[in-house]
Amino acid sequence: MKVSFYGVRGSCPCPCPANQRYGGNTASIALAVEGEDPILLDLGTGLRLLADDCPTDGTFRGTALVTHIHWDHVQGLPFFPPVHVPGAVLDIYGPEQAEGPLEDVFNGFMRPPYFPVQFSQLQGDIRFIGVKNEIFSIGHAKVIVRPVPHVGATVGYRIEWDGRTVAYISDHQAPLDLETVAPEVLELCEDADLVIHDAQYTRAEFAQKSDWGHCTTDYAVRVAAMARARHLVLFHHDPAHDDDQLDGILAETRCLAQAVGVPKVTAAYEGLRIEL
Repeated sequence: MKVSFYGVRGSCPCPCPANQRYGGNTASIALAVEGEDPILLDLGTGLRLLADDCPTDGTFRGTALVTHIHWDHVQGLPFFPPVHVPGAVLDIYGPEQAEGPLEDVFNGFMRPPYFPVQFSQLQGDIRFIGVKNEIFSIGHAKVIVRPVPHVGATVGYRIEWDGRTVAYISDHQAPLDLETVAPEVLELCEDADLVIHDAQYTRAEFAQKSDWGHCTTDYAVRVAAMARARHLVLFHHDPAHDDDQLDGILAETRCLAQAVGVPKVTAAYEGLRIEL
């Protein structure tokens, strides 16, 4: 399985000279196994970059697993040319919404006057499937969905595919004590080959933003250690963290991870490719 990162930021896109090594686009990852359709993780602004690696002749087939529908995780969809042509197919899974069916909620905030185009105007076949706490298959991949603490309806995903396992926890509200971990999160991450996890704040930042829906880098390490994960990828970087800060955060996090038995830690950056 190949895991490719196209957008790694949280909250809002923020490309600038100070973060050009890690990148400033929001959440967008692609999983690929030879001979099968890709699985996309979230639909942030990095999706525009992912489009360069996809066909635009109407032959695109894929599935998107969306963790929640905050802007930074969905606003890339209208800028994804592979689904702007007849014949293309994209199935979008996302958490069920109290406000109505997933398709209606998407159309509710991507429509005039907020945006000039509705999803229904895209020429490809875009289908929405609401999920919450279930297991299903996409081709030969097994997908486990569980609720994850955040602000609003949010889920995480475990993808078991081609003999490898990836857990994706993009946004995770840590408890105030930064100690306990929700059993659903541990289930998703248990013995995973790769855990991609929210790591937006330092401890000092979390003290000021403890109810903003995210967690610290050391809490991401705690999750990986408790789940016995083999490789942790720090993800959903804060828009205010420039390249130098992220280098420092990564160095500190690797030291902590080594002390608690997490074998490998990487900070996600645009263009990162991991082969499992």
